Amino acid sequence: MLSIIAYIVPFLVIISLIVTFHELGHFSVAHLFKTRIERFSVGFGKILLRRTDKQGVEWCLSALPLGGYVKFAGDENITSMMPSPEELEASRIAITEREGAEAVKDYYHFKPLWQKFLIILAGPAANFVLAIALFSLITFTVGDQISRPTILSFLPGNVGEAAGLKVGDTFVSVDGHEIRSNEDFVTLIALRAETPTRVEVERDHKIVRLTVTPKRALLSMPGRDNETIKGGVIGISVGGNVISRPVNPWQALVIGNAKTWQVLDTNLTYISRIFTGKESGNQIGGIVGMAKTTGDVTIAAAQVKAPLWQIVAGMTLTYLQLMAYISIGVGFLNLLPIPALDGGHLAFILWQGVTKKPISAEFQNAAFRIAIVLVLGLMLFAFWNDINNIGLTKFIGGLFS
Repeated sequence: MLSIIAYIVPFLVIISLIVTFHELGHFSVAHLFKTRIERFSVGFGKILLRRTDKQGVEWCLSALPLGGYVKFAGDENITSMMPSPEELEASRIAITEREGAEAVKDYYHFKPLWQKFLIILAGPAANFVLAIALFSLITFTVGDQISRPTILSFLPGNVGEAAGLKVGDTFVSVDGHEIRSNEDFVTLIALRAETPTRVEVERDHKIVRLTVTPKRALLSMPGRDNETIKGGVIGISVGGNVISRPVNPWQALVIGNAKTWQVLDTNLTYISRIFTGKESGNQIGGIVGMAKTTGDVTIAAAQVKAPLWQIVAGMTLTYLQLMAYISIGVGFLNLLPIPALDGGHLAFILWQGVTKKPISAEFQNAAFRIAIVLVLGLMLFAFWNDINNIGLTKFIGGLFS
């Protein structure tokens, strides 16, 4: 029971905070443009708690803590699709008769296109802002830590030695990306399996440029020995001293911003390799994978032999870092041009801005149905990857073999 709690509760807290911040992005920009808002809900389903503020916004806590939403006044469609001209006109007449002509401009669907675009964009943007803030806070707390990996030895079957690498070489960059930690190095190499990759190493105080082609193999993931994720490796053992320096708030913000865009670049690189046939997509994860990672962090921290305050501090920093990574993923996912997501609404608004014509209801309905299939398919694919990567499919198969 305690293990189940360790896996589920921290994940629900983290994902609820991330989604709440996402919805606050929509809410804050809508409020800036004086858009009338009916409800802000954390979670879906049955409302457990509610409070109405002086501006008439109903703040709710709902039963299912896996999302949330902002409901604009007059937006009766749960998919927030653009109403037809006939529906808009009927709504305009109803609002005018009920509240007067001046009230029409307060409703979302009667806002200028550029304001609606910014209101929708604010959700994913808030996720990136949250990630930057979290990475900046972590950096300001622990300092700027740099540990460039140095080659300690070559492993059997390595490809690095034939490429010209030598023991003692210190990696400076991979494919043009600066290396600041072992994690940076492992991630960049893992994303370039079977692809000739430029690397820069420091050797005898000089920069040496080489090209190495990582081979595809099982990745070594500390504490996650039962996972079956494959990626690029070059067959070396690396190490290096950690150099830590204190930073001021501005320096922490710069590093936090760079870290956020580095993670986003990693996601874009992986997605592009899927579309070019260089990756299978087996590292795309979903809720199960995120919950497992959160639970692994919780259990590992609980097993550390240290004073309680150190355990709590270490766990908090790890949670914040994990939260930043997930927030980037949520922001990126919501920018995809799929009608059910923010990116789909942005695409419709851009189309209307260019053509000067609203999207037809028929087209929106058809696109929404296709989007639901795509989203469900992506969720099932991610779920399959999750249970496969943690070895569950292999375990179940073994029961019947």
